[in-house]
Amino acid sequence: MNGSNQNATRHPLLRKVDSIALFELSSEERGALEALPMQVAQFEAYQDIVREGDRPGRSFALLSGIASTYKTTRGGKRQVMSYYVPGDVPDFQSLHLQTLDISIAAISPCRVGFVQHEAVRALLRAHPRLGEVFWRATLIDAAVVREWMLNTGRRDAYARMAHLVCELVTRLDAVGLAPELSCDWPMTQPELADALGITPVHVNRTIRDLKAAGLLSLRSRRLTVHDWAGLASAADFDPTYLHLGQ
Repeated sequence: MNGSNQNATRHPLLRKVDSIALFELSSEERGALEALPMQVAQFEAYQDIVREGDRPGRSFALLSGIASTYKTTRGGKRQVMSYYVPGDVPDFQSLHLQTLDISIAAISPCRVGFVQHEAVRALLRAHPRLGEVFWRATLIDAAVVREWMLNTGRRDAYARMAHLVCELVTRLDAVGLAPELSCDWPMTQPELADALGITPVHVNRTIRDLKAAGLLSLRSRRLTVHDWAGLASAADFDPTYLHLGQ
């Protein structure tokens, strides 16, 4: 893990693309990404950014903060499907799927940049290699969902929590936002319960056990990993599914 050596002041989209692209972007491609016409908006924690059933004419890039995709049953039970970090484009599928089948919410205060679909299409027509990168990002999103299915379906609560920490720290590190394996951790215990399929009480107990094992600490919503090898072992964590520069 060495993404934290990157310049975290660069445009979030460029940090994201650099973390997953299989080639070096040209100066023209970088300039085109930076020049995307964005309408920047601020969302408060737990405010929906888009909702299931919306028919948006634009997609958005997450510029700062943490967001989540979720679905809710008719009875009101909520399942978090994935988390997103700065540089991600959580609703890129809306470019091709007219009706959203998921909701996306801010987990912490978030800045997002909305881009009209026609501007995205113009970008991809003018710079087809960027289309390859965004297609790759979409495939990686699908790989993350598969890993989450395995995590919630076949790992115990201790391993589930360890795996989620490993994933988010790895993804934040890749875009320069987890220096020395330390990052913001805005998720509440009920939020984590919805992501891991356990109760908030079980979340509290699991975090306590990870702390007692000396694997991590969590203070003032700031998480620090102290024993990466031990945490990855507890999680059965293999980052291959994130396809960072692979």
